[in-house]
Amino acid sequence: MELSIFVVDAFTDTQFRGNSAAVVPLHSWISDELMQNIAYENNLSETAFIKKITSNKFAIRWFSPLTEIDFCGHATLASSFVLYNHYDVKGEIEFTTLEVGSLTVNQLNDNRIEMNFPNQNPEQVNEVPPALLDGLSIKPLQVLKNRQAYFAIFNSVQDVLNVTYQAHLLKTFAPYDLVVTASDASRLSDIDVNNVIESKSKNDNENTAEPIAQASVQSVDINLNTHVADTPVNLVTDYDFVSRYFWPANGGDEDPVTGSIHAGLAPYWAKVLNKNKLHAFQASARGGVLICELRNQRVCVSGHAVLYLQGKIFV
Repeated sequence: MELSIFVVDAFTDTQFRGNSAAVVPLHSWISDELMQNIAYENNLSETAFIKKITSNKFAIRWFSPLTEIDFCGHATLASSFVLYNHYDVKGEIEFTTLEVGSLTVNQLNDNRIEMNFPNQNPEQVNEVPPALLDGLSIKPLQVLKNRQAYFAIFNSVQDVLNVTYQAHLLKTFAPYDLVVTASDASRLSDIDVNNVIESKSKNDNENTAEPIAQASVQSVDINLNTHVADTPVNLVTDYDFVSRYFWPANGGDEDPVTGSIHAGLAPYWAKVLNKNKLHAFQASARGGVLICELRNQRVCVSGHAVLYLQGKIFV
């Protein structure tokens, strides 16, 4: 069997930045086992399989190298890019999914691709998993959770860049992943001080030597003053919030750019910052830029994409 494959860098307009996703268009579904094997062989954070239903309606499924994923933003963006640029699809695209309903996508005048996601606003957790606190080298101010991940809210963007984690501890609260995030535009008074974490943990500042020494993932090699697509930026002044995403139980150590989690990050920071349109940066080694907007109880997440590879799979 011969299948087409595309690899697209998403949430960037520059090759080798953003998050790479493989896209495999199908005429008919292949077995789950084969889809998982292809995703494992690709060894990218996600491989999307898309199947045409009507001219502008497609079914989509996403697989990491380890498992099927119920919601993936960057591979949806990559799939839309392929349909718009290689299959002559025009106008709005509707993707049907197994777990999160229908997702609609439009291409904007500046060639950004805008995805319309369900609002996945996180909620305060009653009990923070000890493994989350012990697994991070910096203690968060607050922890929330949605259907996808725990949200660790940090005091500053610099903390997001500096934090390290121990993968074996974060794996213990699977199937949930972990996003760490901060905005220097916010103030501590904007966060519910009654829910700020007060419990002591071995990763408190006065006793961090052991977690840091054992951390499997180090701080990201990015400074507050960095470059995006060769343009100098400041992560504090040029973006409303910054994040990093860890998913050792479901796909890998650190995801380069995670579109789906911004369906939760955007409504959280929109409330804190009192604004509905936000510019976000995911501070991985590759980095990615996302524009988020709350609209009619939905979250629109948009970004650019660029083709890296087009070829054939023989299975």
